[in-house]
Amino acid sequence: MASKKVDINTANLQDFAQLSGIGVRKAQAIIKYRKAVGGFSSISDLSEVPGLGYGIIEQSRNCLVCKVASKSRHRAARGRKSKSDVEAVESDVPVESPRPSTSAGRSLRSRLIETPSTSLSDDSSTLSHGKSEGGTSSETVRREEEDDDDGDVEEDWSPEGHRPHVSDDDVSSPTELDSAPPSPQDNRRIQRVNHQRSRIPVLVGKMKRKSYGCREEVWIPPFKRPCRPDDFDSQSTFGNLKKTTIIPSYAGGHRPRIPSKDNPPPRLMEWLQTFQTWSNAERLMAVDELIQICEPTQVRHMMQVIEPQFQRDFISLLPKELALYVLSFLEPKALLKAAQTCRYWRVLAEDNLLWREKCKEEGITETLVYGSNRLRRRTACRSPWKALYMRQHQIEQNWRAADLRSPKLLRGHDDHVITCLEFCGSRVVSGSDDNTLKVWSVITGKCLRTLVGHTGGVWSSQMEDNIIISGSTDRTLKVWNADTGQCINTLYGHTSTVRCMHLHKNIVVSGSRDATLRVWDIHSGVCKHVLMGHVAAVRCVQYDGKRVVSGAYDYMVKVWDPETETCIHTLQGHTNRVYSLQFDGIHIVSGSLDTSIRVWDVESGNCLHTLIGHQSLTSGLELKDNILVSGNADSTVKVWDITTGQCLQTLQGPNKHQSAVTCLQFNKKFVITSSDDGTVKIWDLRSGDFLRNLVSLDSGGSGGVVWRVRCSNTKLVCAVGSRNGTEETKLLVLDFDVEDKKT
Repeated sequence: MASKKVDINTANLQDFAQLSGIGVRKAQAIIKYRKAVGGFSSISDLSEVPGLGYGIIEQSRNCLVCKVASKSRHRAARGRKSKSDVEAVESDVPVESPRPSTSAGRSLRSRLIETPSTSLSDDSSTLSHGKSEGGTSSETVRREEEDDDDGDVEEDWSPEGHRPHVSDDDVSSPTELDSAPPSPQDNRRIQRVNHQRSRIPVLVGKMKRKSYGCREEVWIPPFKRPCRPDDFDSQSTFGNLKKTTIIPSYAGGHRPRIPSKDNPPPRLMEWLQTFQTWSNAERLMAVDELIQICEPTQVRHMMQVIEPQFQRDFISLLPKELALYVLSFLEPKALLKAAQTCRYWRVLAEDNLLWREKCKEEGITETLVYGSNRLRRRTACRSPWKALYMRQHQIEQNWRAADLRSPKLLRGHDDHVITCLEFCGSRVVSGSDDNTLKVWSVITGKCLRTLVGHTGGVWSSQMEDNIIISGSTDRTLKVWNADTGQCINTLYGHTSTVRCMHLHKNIVVSGSRDATLRVWDIHSGVCKHVLMGHVAAVRCVQYDGKRVVSGAYDYMVKVWDPETETCIHTLQGHTNRVYSLQFDGIHIVSGSLDTSIRVWDVESGNCLHTLIGHQSLTSGLELKDNILVSGNADSTVKVWDITTGQCLQTLQGPNKHQSAVTCLQFNKKFVITSSDDGTVKIWDLRSGDFLRNLVSLDSGGSGGVVWRVRCSNTKLVCAVGSRNGTEETKLLVLDFDVEDKKT
């Protein structure tokens, strides 16, 4: 944009061309128009120059001045224009015959409206009718100039010096063309106007209306492509119109007032009433046809009026109950974004009951986040449930990607193997082949007490609240008080190593290498039932309070009624030893050395699915909500849907374990696996993506092993060591809880 002021009445071609949005061709049009009308009276007169829109004038308004008012069209219209000025106007519009008087002559517009369906020849003959009954050509020119000053006539001037372009508004009053013979351009113009009027016959009368600061009939320079009818498809949406039109940015951010709004055109109400009598389909058709004949500026106006109707804040208009119901369908992440919209949306998006439902959907409870023995921490948040959700989200992010904190080292059991591991509340219990169990605090990392009493290695254990049950190679089970370390009961009965057990309330079911299962009351120490039927060592057992399910080295899985001591079903199908078992009350899942995993129906005893994919012994299984995760000696982990038998994910790839999987844990978001290669890995349950290594022993690959892992919502406990002395036997405790900011 130019730095100096430009007088629009004296500026030359170069002065105009340097203005923003005005090139050489528009500058030529301005000078041509100025010469034709004898000068400008104000900057607003530039809007009458063909091809010069309101937006372009506004861009350059600060650099424009209008100092010469004596040459304005207003003086020329009052007869003060020089003879040369009049000749300059008349030179572009040749007069071939005297003009008819305004009282006797009829305008071209009215004649076209009265004969919308007549042929082109009829219109042409009407244009070329006889001479005026009174008045001279000079009077007609003068009358035209006066009408033009009043804004009733708008002229289109060609920068090339050709005959003026006849617009629909130009012929609303008598002009020189009324008596001139029609040119080929006139004939084509008449034909186009008739065609438009024939398409919508209801648009009759003098419905003249100016657009915003620019001409109704837009002059198209020769270097620009005119709009084609298909530019505005009848089926197009306003989204498509945005792509084909440019919405002008008005000064001050407000849309200009429609000039004709205070003075509506004739028969407007009649036209509207006719529109209201039509059906919906007819109205849609009329709107499509109306858009077809509208100029781009008029379509832009439609967009500016209609679009705000679809931008209403409907949430704020709804009753609070309905607004909360709508917001309840949003994901928590979307709710957090909605809270940033405005103050009222923030109040709604932090509703405590709304976030309670979100926590319920995700299975988030105060016990999960803060632990069973810790009080919920106070928060200044408007919604405690939202604070709970956000805390859990941060904990999950800590598991995924936060920097790992230095783990707590819990050293014990010397160089022996840790054979079993239990994690409950803030305490961890480890059993070893050194004949002892140790109780640890995960908060302080200290050994609280050592449980001594077994005369053989401890190979199985269970823990609930402050009760610990252990089974040993000394063929006994012991019941311990975790708070005092006292042995409450010693359960005698098995004749060989107690290899597995499952605790449910005050009943524990144990399986032994003597091929039997025994049901015990841990408080009285009495053996209530003995289940006999397997012919080889029992390796795994599950109990839900109603049925006992066991797997053994005899390739069988058996379902028992402990009250009657009868075998309900013997599930046959495996061709090798059964090493792992899961039971959810409906489905039984068994893993075997034959590399297969079988899903059984507990009521009928039928095999529902045989899960094939592993290459070796399935050593570990975890089942939650019909999702099964299996760990195998082939170093892979698989995620299954037991209802369909489909393998959802295989956790492998470049970052997979390099040796047998020893243990696994999973929740709704993650799978955590340990291996003989000395690593603990975390995976995304849904995508199967490897996230990172949580533990990586320096001795991994040369003897360092992670035997067992147990985890809570915020803690991970790993039992590590080696069989060749390369790694010290110890427990590693990793903390992923949110660190409270100290004030």
